Amino acid sequence: MRVDSKKPFKIVYSLCKHEFLGYLIEPHVVQLNQDHSFSLTYQRLFMNTASEYEQGMDETDWTLIKLCEEIEQSQLIKRFYKKNIRPSEYFLNIFTPKIFAVIRPRIEQNLNQILSLLKEKSLFLMSKEGWPVETPLAFAEHLTSVLFHFRRSDTELRYFPTLKYDGFRIEFMYKDAEVITNEPACLLLENVLYFFEQDVDGKKLSPFLNKRFISIPRSAEQSYFKKFIGPLIEKHHVYAEGFEIKTQQYDGTPIIEFSYQAAEGPVLKVKFKYGPYTFSEISGKKVSVKLEYDAESDSYTFYRIKRSVQWESGRISFLKSLGLHPKVGLSNQFEIDPSLNDSMGQEDFSLINWLSEHIEVLKENGFEVIQKKAEKQFLFGKIELDLEVKEDNDWFDIQAMVQFGQYSIPFISLRKNILNKIREFVLPSGEVAIIPEQWFTQFVNFFYFAEGNESLRLKKQHVGVINELQVSEIAGISMRRKMERLIDFETLEEVDDPVNFSGSLRPYQKAGYNWFQFLKKYHFGGCLADDMGLGKTVQTLALLQKEKEDLSTETSNPTSLIIMPTSLIYNWLSEAEKFAPHLKILNHTGGMRGKSSVDFSNYDLVISTYGIARIDELVLGDFLFHYIILDESQNIKNVSSKSFKAINKLRGRHKLILSGTPVENSVADLWPQMAFINPGLLGGHSFFLKEFVVPIEKKKDEEAARRLQVLIKPFVLRRTKAQVATELPEKSEKIFYCSMTDEQADDYEKVKAEYRNLMLKQLEDGSFKKTGIQVLQGLSKLRQLANHPRMIDNEYKGSSGKFENVIDTLENVLLRGHKVLIFSQFVRQMKIYADYFNQEKIAYAYLDGATKNRKEVVNEFRESDDVNVFLISIKAGGVGLNLIEADYVFILDPWWNPAVEMQAIDRSHRIGQSRNVFIYKFITKDSVEEKILALQNRKKVIADSLIQIEESFVKSLTEEDITELLK
Repeated sequence: MRVDSKKPFKIVYSLCKHEFLGYLIEPHVVQLNQDHSFSLTYQRLFMNTASEYEQGMDETDWTLIKLCEEIEQSQLIKRFYKKNIRPSEYFLNIFTPKIFAVIRPRIEQNLNQILSLLKEKSLFLMSKEGWPVETPLAFAEHLTSVLFHFRRSDTELRYFPTLKYDGFRIEFMYKDAEVITNEPACLLLENVLYFFEQDVDGKKLSPFLNKRFISIPRSAEQSYFKKFIGPLIEKHHVYAEGFEIKTQQYDGTPIIEFSYQAAEGPVLKVKFKYGPYTFSEISGKKVSVKLEYDAESDSYTFYRIKRSVQWESGRISFLKSLGLHPKVGLSNQFEIDPSLNDSMGQEDFSLINWLSEHIEVLKENGFEVIQKKAEKQFLFGKIELDLEVKEDNDWFDIQAMVQFGQYSIPFISLRKNILNKIREFVLPSGEVAIIPEQWFTQFVNFFYFAEGNESLRLKKQHVGVINELQVSEIAGISMRRKMERLIDFETLEEVDDPVNFSGSLRPYQKAGYNWFQFLKKYHFGGCLADDMGLGKTVQTLALLQKEKEDLSTETSNPTSLIIMPTSLIYNWLSEAEKFAPHLKILNHTGGMRGKSSVDFSNYDLVISTYGIARIDELVLGDFLFHYIILDESQNIKNVSSKSFKAINKLRGRHKLILSGTPVENSVADLWPQMAFINPGLLGGHSFFLKEFVVPIEKKKDEEAARRLQVLIKPFVLRRTKAQVATELPEKSEKIFYCSMTDEQADDYEKVKAEYRNLMLKQLEDGSFKKTGIQVLQGLSKLRQLANHPRMIDNEYKGSSGKFENVIDTLENVLLRGHKVLIFSQFVRQMKIYADYFNQEKIAYAYLDGATKNRKEVVNEFRESDDVNVFLISIKAGGVGLNLIEADYVFILDPWWNPAVEMQAIDRSHRIGQSRNVFIYKFITKDSVEEKILALQNRKKVIADSLIQIEESFVKSLTEEDITELLK
């Protein structure tokens, strides 16, 4: 019968014994009679049935019902057996003592929580018939103590416990007592539940419920003393006859014990020593026991050594504060936080480093440090490095010694270790010193570039390496004052402006001019990497004018050479006429140029192009130039290119390169340019690829980027607009998202499906990496379709959502009287806009790679009030143009590398611009263009204090990236 919740009832809890699972507690609701006695109507409560009776429940009841339900037989079977099975079948066919040994501790965890909550509730003993309120049970108010008795005689060792409650002995043997839980013990005796001091294990009481004592024969007593009585004495009160128990107390000493075995590697243990006793376990014991046996007298003595749990805990906390932590599952073995591991992919030396770093503070705080004898003995203690650097004409001479404890070792002895990343260095004593992990990054540049076998020296161009040593906390360094001036790049010597320079240098431009003079003084090459629009041309012209004036007394002019892209010739000639009109310039371009170098000495400056440098390699190589300067020097970024090879055959006293993006596509771009201005600065090409390009680009290794910055920092001067051109007006960027027309979208989806299927097939048959270029071609098609389908289909008669959006926006801008630069990387797209402008009679200027009269085209846009639109190919016109007359920039299509877009924007946002500049980027929604924007952010790599580094987007596309682009 169900209990009627509308009539009186009571929530009760019943202790019952399951045939297989042992004691459990069940929640029940029992109907009350009119006299409030218990009726025979009751039912078991579960979480899903209890709400009907919630008026008779509180929060504790809900908690108890949940805890009881978790150990109900069907719930336990579900937890430990995944198949559906009836309980009777499970216990008959599946259940074993081993399963019980696993399940019962889980049950007792819940029972302990239940019993702790039941003291204010009604607890009963269930009848054999299942009535839940057969006998009320009570909780003992106080804890019960246990005294274990041992009596050793000539024939046996007897053992039994006695119980005391409130000072009186409790008789529990042969009283039908039951152990309800084992850990900790709960004893049911005469309807009272007893709990114990010192968390007695119920298994130690169970044998005596129906037995007076346990007898151990003399033949087995020695093992029994060690395995049973000793641990018992540690935790409980023991009365002994026939052997002794002595209590001792000493001051403690914490011990750090280090050992090394090939199989285990370094092992560090923490132990505590009290008098003559050392304890290796860290268990929070108040007492530890040592057993001694005297064979002569056949006597046993237990020594109870009192331990200070609070003091030991304090010592462990102190070690944790120093970065040491217990190993999981090994209470006395300690390790360094794994996140601080410095093993460099080899053996873990973090423990040894930790000991070396902290050994003094450990000793100061009372720790005893012991190293066990093993196949390797390690040196613990600080490792100190002292360097003395002396400056010669072209070299730095370095005297360096390392102090390993009492041993003073020449630093050069560590060269093999540092370059090959070998951490262990064997000292004359045979002890092993572990070279600090940071030395392998701090000194790899030093040892790679240093020359010499007995003493070390560095070429002066590696002054950045010396500077790094000076600011390092690793080494003590002494230097001469003269050299300190050399490496202090922040305070350069002020140089007078050239007399015949027209115009004035801005403060940051004057600093660049001074830097040029510094490089010349020390015979260094340099890279001026200022942002586009900050006046690299002006700073260079000031230098060349100064050279003309300073060297005018010599018999011949100091002729310099500037190599640049063809598109910049006009700009250089124009700027030179404006700022340095006294320079005599030879324009060595065109079919009518001279075929001999004999006339070069009649000029201050020869201007030519990269293409002509390849063709006239012998002509230009035949002359010793004063300065050789490369503008847009990223043009020689390919080390195997003809341009790089031809440029490197030119001869010059001084070399400079100019580029707003010397690292345009890859860190690898840097090596050819640095090799031109300072040969050997970055080592061999294969070394550079291995040590810098691969770690930085593939592994995102910040330390490798830092090492590269150290080498090039003295020779690269970069200022951004945000740093120096504070007078520039604001520029704002807005993205216009354009929807495709229906016809355009259909074409787009067809092509996307075609190439997505091709890619999936190639991924499946493993040919993607070999033939993936087809998919990249597909991406290019999709980009063109997203702009205008006519770019790939001349017969297309429909429109383009982006085209319409651009034209609408352009007309609004032109109506307000603004001039607009329109950039695209697709010449076909520019032709579509040009056709429209012609049709609508809109005056415009046009520039792409095939344009011959660049100067006239640029001047027309700059000077004519009628020409307010300039269509420009981003490759042909993204550099070398000053177009500050425009204050609107339209980017029609996103380029893989956003640095190229920034160069285009800088045609307008540069020195001299007085109006705010507005950049409009047009992106087709639901197309590959949207995903290009997201990938630009993911693929961007920045090396701080160096140059903005943009990875080669296309090269770095992974299979996952392309899958995302073609979704």
